[in-house]
Parts: sequence; C-alpha cells; structure tokens
Amino acid sequence: MPATPVDPASGSVYPIGLRLTGKRVVVVGGGQVAHRRVAGLLDAHAVVTVVSPEVTPALEALVGPGSVTWLRRPYAPGDLAEAWYAVAATDSPAVNAAVAAEAEERRIFCARADDRSRSSVWTPAVGRQGDVVVSVHGGGDPQRAVGIRDAVLAGLTDGTVPDTVGRPRDGRGSVVLVGGGPGDPGLMTVRGRQALATADVVLADHLAPQSLLSSLPPHVEVVDASKLPRGRSMAQEQINALLVEHALAGKRVVRLKGGDPFVFGRGFEELEACTAAGVPVEVVPGVTSAIGVPGLAGVPVTHRGMTHEFVVVSGHVPPDHPASLVDWPSVGRLRGTLVVLMGVETAPAIAAALVEHGRPADTPVAVVVDGASPAQRLFRTTLADLGATIAAEGVRPPAVWVVGDVVGLGA
Repeated sequence: MPATPVDPASGSVYPIGLRLTGKRVVVVGGGQVAHRRVAGLLDAHAVVTVVSPEVTPALEALVGPGSVTWLRRPYAPGDLAEAWYAVAATDSPAVNAAVAAEAEERRIFCARADDRSRSSVWTPAVGRQGDVVVSVHGGGDPQRAVGIRDAVLAGLTDGTVPDTVGRPRDGRGSVVLVGGGPGDPGLMTVRGRQALATADVVLADHLAPQSLLSSLPPHVEVVDASKLPRGRSMAQEQINALLVEHALAGKRVVRLKGGDPFVFGRGFEELEACTAAGVPVEVVPGVTSAIGVPGLAGVPVTHRGMTHEFVVVSGHVPPDHPASLVDWPSVGRLRGTLVVLMGVETAPAIAAALVEHGRPADTPVAVVVDGASPAQRLFRTTLADLGATIAAEGVRPPAVWVVGDVVGLGA
C-alpha cells in the first residue's frame, strides 16, 4: 500500500523514544497491523488493551497467558480513558477517525494506521541490537524507513557500522561463546554476528564459518583453536587459559565454534573456566549440525506419522570402546531417527551394533559430507552397506549420517 502523502508544511516529525513500562496503551483493531503494534508495545513492557470483536490467532496467543487484555467488542467512546498512548488499526476509516478524535480530546498521542496525515504520531521502522534501538522515519514512506533501518542494522551486525562507544568503560573484559552454525555464514545467528563485530580477540574452530574471519578489522587478534579429527589440535586446557587471559586483560573475547557450543562442543567446560576466574561469560546458541546439515540436504529428522523422536549421538568412539557412554542396545531398539556426529571412522562398528540390537539391516541411511558448504555431498545407503559406501565414496570428516525412515522422504 503506498504511503499517505503528507504536506511538508505540516512540519517535520519530532523523534522521541517513549518509555511505556507499566503504562496503559490501547490498540483498537485485531488484524495483522494491530498484532505488529502489540508485539512492539509488549517489548516495551506496556500494559496493553486490545479492543476488537475478533483478533488474529497470533494476537490471541498473546491474550492467553495474560500479556494482553482483550475487550471482545467494537470500539466505544471512553475506551481510551487512562491511556498514555493509542493505536487505531481497524479496517474502518470511520472507527479509526473516532479513535483519533477521542485521543485528540484527551491529549493522548495516537497512531492512525490507515492515514498518516491524520495521525498525531508516526510509528517508525524499529530495529534492536542489544541495548541499541534504531528508529527510522522515512519522510512519510514506510518502505523507505524499513530499507534504511535494515541497512543500519546490517552494518551494526557485520561491523561496517562500528559500535566502539558501547564498550564497557570499567576496563573489564568478557567472553562470548558463539555457536557458528553448520558452516554457512548465513546460518549464524544475528546475536553471534553482533558479538563477532565487537570482538578484540577471536578463538576460532576450523568448523566455524571461516569466511567471517576475513571480514574482521585488522586490530582483531584471531587465534586458531582448531581440533582436527585424529590430528593436530589445541588442547582444551590451553583454550580455557587463553579465554581467561585475554578477558582479564580487558579484551572482548569471542570463542567461535561450529554448530552449537553445548552439543559435543565442550562449551560448558569453557564456561566453567571463565566463571571460576570471575570472567563474565555469555552463551550464544548456534544451529547444531545434527539438525541443520540433514535439513539442508533435504532430510528432516522428524516427520508426522513416521517418527516421534530423534536421538543424537557422538560416534567418536566405537560401541565396544571402554570410554563409550552410549547405551547402544537401547538405541538399537528405537524406532525413530538416529543422527550420528563424529562417526566416520566408527561407522561400520556402529552400524553393526545397531543391527545386532534390533535395527533392520535395510534401514535407510543418509551420509552428508561437508554440509552447509559448496562442497556438500549426499550419499544414500543402508545400515548393511554403510561401511562399504563410506569407503567407496572416500568420505572424510566432517560428515553427519542419519538413520531411519525419514531418509527416504527426500529421495
């Protein structure tokens, strides 16, 4: 919908941030526009009342837990009593005009969704990054405001718009444990990108999104903390010590890991080391490769009517190894989906154990190699042929393999 023209002679908008915590706000209307306004008002901790005979399912979901009061009827004069702010967002221009008129009479600022030229307040395009709020008015054009807002947020996220002023002034350092996702930088969370953009030191795994490291400013120190399978690796104790050392020196430290820090990532060991040293630490979850990699290859880990569970196991040691903590007999009896991480070399032994404990030998298996990268490959086989397939195709880590009927869905 094109923006309502606004006469420049009416004056430019005066930008201001409303602190609505505990303040009554009335939203008249129950459609998509009302839902978006209510979501933002709740984020500001306003006490929201919605007046409308009907509301969207998403808006009704906010009413259920008591976050919103819903007056299930049409608007009536007097509904704005005791309000600090109002939104007129119905499909009826006449109703919106009546709401705006009552707001004007009561000296309440009112955003009229259908006619910006008749609103006493304009709702900006808003974005948030931590405690920074980006609010943009586009001269009466909402799409223009959205484009500028998104550009500023993107710059804050990737570091092209630096937020160095926001650094703590007390000289204290901190650590952020960031899950980088399955490898594609586009699958890393916004919060993770924000942390990376303000880092002084980055300790990165080889499975983390490597392309993000090349975009870091020259002053950022990058430490290779890779752990290659059966190969060179930095000891976990050394990683813990470096995190603490740099943080105690007043640096912002990011521990950039592949997948999720707490899914076979030893992230909690790093958290314990930081807290023991009195270093503030934050955890930023990531898209675990156990779900992300199969999904990118077209293999869902669950499907309605087919499986009610999926189990993720580490295959870094075979089933008969003294260090194995997996109850393989129980896993073999499961009917749902099994996802195996770090299980390339041990795949033949794991497949044999699953068959021994109840899984049919012809159970479908999908092997995804180099997931979330341009080199991603997918092989379909069965438990009986898994070892031969891995050998024939020259499969090497990183690889994820999935066992179960869901494998056949993407074929």
